[in-house]
Amino acid sequence: MARVQDDRDAVLERFHPTSGQVTGWLTLALAVAVAVGGVLYRDEGFPLWVVGAALLVGVLAWAAMLRPALWVTSDHLVMRNLAETVHIRLAAVEELAVRQVLAVRAADRRWVSTVVGRTWRGALQSRHGSADQAEPREGMPYADFVENRIYELVDDARTAAGVRAGSKEQLALPDAVRRERAWLPIGLIAAAAVVLVVSFLL
Repeated sequence: MARVQDDRDAVLERFHPTSGQVTGWLTLALAVAVAVGGVLYRDEGFPLWVVGAALLVGVLAWAAMLRPALWVTSDHLVMRNLAETVHIRLAAVEELAVRQVLAVRAADRRWVSTVVGRTWRGALQSRHGSADQAEPREGMPYADFVENRIYELVDDARTAAGVRAGSKEQLALPDAVRRERAWLPIGLIAAAAVVLVVSFLL
């Protein structure tokens, strides 16, 4: 049984981030440099609170800009965000759109991933077309490809489950959304915040 579950959770397709990675790495590198410099020059009067602030900024940059991920398994669209990982059953997806972020409606709620998105102008232009009617084509923007690809996987899953978008049967699907708390980033952010507060007191 565990083997079957592992197979269902295996990543079939992973979508790479469309923005935020360069800024995230630069912010993280700067934060590390400030923190290390603060430790090395502590005896020369370098403020400890600056080290604490750099540590917190670095953790937040990693958790908010570098950690998020988006992939699909045989049954689910998986969104790994700052504080949680959301597993959305593909057949339970009611609608989705890639604007400045990916927004998915399932289980009568809206779920968002910052991994894939368009610029403000691109998001505005995309409103004039319907992604579920567009055919994937060579050279299309990556955000369009992701939107079309997820639509394709959702349509296949709905067909296999015998449900239509927005139907009572779809809304009645069991285990439509499963959420897992991301304790590592939550713990690191809390610890960095404590270090910052303590640094003000020293």
